[in-house]
This record gives sequence, C-alpha cells and structure tokens, in this order.
Amino acid sequence: MKGKSYTKELKEEIIREVQEVGNVSLVSRRHGISKSTIFTWIKQSKNKDKIKVKPGRKTLIEGDKKLENDLTEVTKENDQLKKLLGEKDLEIAILKDLIKKANPQLKIK
Repeated sequence: MKGKSYTKELKEEIIREVQEVGNVSLVSRRHGISKSTIFTWIKQSKNKDKIKVKPGRKTLIEGDKKLENDLTEVTKENDQLKKLLGEKDLEIAILKDLIKKANPQLKIK
C-alpha cells in the first residue's frame, strides 16, 4: 500500500521553504508532512539537479575551475596590455613635446 501522493509543485514549494527557514522540523510540522518524506524530496531534488557525466569527461565543477583559471590569466594579460598601452601613450606624448620644442612652427596633434 502506497502513502499519500503530493504534487511536484508542492514538493518544490516545501523544499524552497526548508531552504529559506533552514529547519526541516518546523516545515514538517507546519505542513503535516513527515521529516523523512521531506528529506527524501530534498535528496531526490539534489540527485535530479546533478549532471550525468560520461567517464573521462570533466564535471561542471572542474569546468568552472578551468574557466576561473582562464579568466585570471586573461585578466593578468589585459592588465599587462593596459600598462604597455599607457607606457606607449606616455612615450608618444614625450616625443610630441620634444618635436614641438625642436620645431615650434610645426603643428602636431
């Protein structure tokens, strides 16, 4: 004999409430649903959210770490390029200033 049947929406609502309240016992008493049932729903929800990965493939977390490392590397490279660009802009400004001093009649932008 099977127990009560609950809708998917109710299960999701109960799980959200448990996450917000942080206490399965309180939510259990409030809705008249056993704690073990709610724990089962939470476990099923977590299992459903997991991504099945074939052996040899990177998991989502490993992919996130790689993306984070790539982002760090690109950020460092971007900072180096900004510094280099600033140095080049300074060199150009100095050269323009020298040209103006050497040839005051020239108009340089």
